[in-house]
Amino acid sequence: MNGRRKLFVWIFAGLILLTGNVLIYGKEQVIANGRTVYLRLAPVDPRSLVQGDYMALRYAHPFSFEIPDSGSLVVRLDERDIGSIVRIHDPGVALGSDEHLMRFRRGQGFRAVDIGAQSFFFEEGTGSRYAAAAYGELRLASDGAVVLVALRDSQLNLLGDVYR
Repeated sequence: MNGRRKLFVWIFAGLILLTGNVLIYGKEQVIANGRTVYLRLAPVDPRSLVQGDYMALRYAHPFSFEIPDSGSLVVRLDERDIGSIVRIHDPGVALGSDEHLMRFRRGQGFRAVDIGAQSFFFEEGTGSRYAAAAYGELRLASDGAVVLVALRDSQLNLLGDVYR
C-alpha cells in the first residue's frame, strides 16, 4: 500500500471509532439523565437459535389511529411512572404536564411501532428469571430517545439487573 492509501485507511478507521464512541456516549447520557418510564409488555417468543437467549419485546398499546412512518408518540405517565401511549404528536398541540414525547418509526412484522428498545438479551440459562416480565423499564431523554435498562414484573419488581 502506498502512503496515501494507508493514510486514507487510518482516517476512515478513526472516523468509524469516533462515530461508535459518540453513539455510545449518547446512550450512556440517556441512561444517566433520562426519565424512568415503564411500558407494559405484550408477550413474544423469547428465543433465537442464532442470537442466543433474548426476549423480543412488543409493547402493549392499542393503536386506534393511523401510524405514520416515523415521528413522536405522546406518552402519558401515571403516579408510578407507568406510561400509556395516547396519540401521535402533533407539533401544534401542547403537551400536558404528565405527557412526554417518545420517538418511533413504523415497525415491521408484529410490531406496530419501533421505539428502539425491541430486545432484551440475557445470560444463557437465565431465561426463566424473565418469564414474569410485564413491563420494560426505559430511560426517556428530553429529545424522545429511549434506552431499555431492565425488565419488571406486574408489581414493578426488578427481574435481574438494571443496566447502569
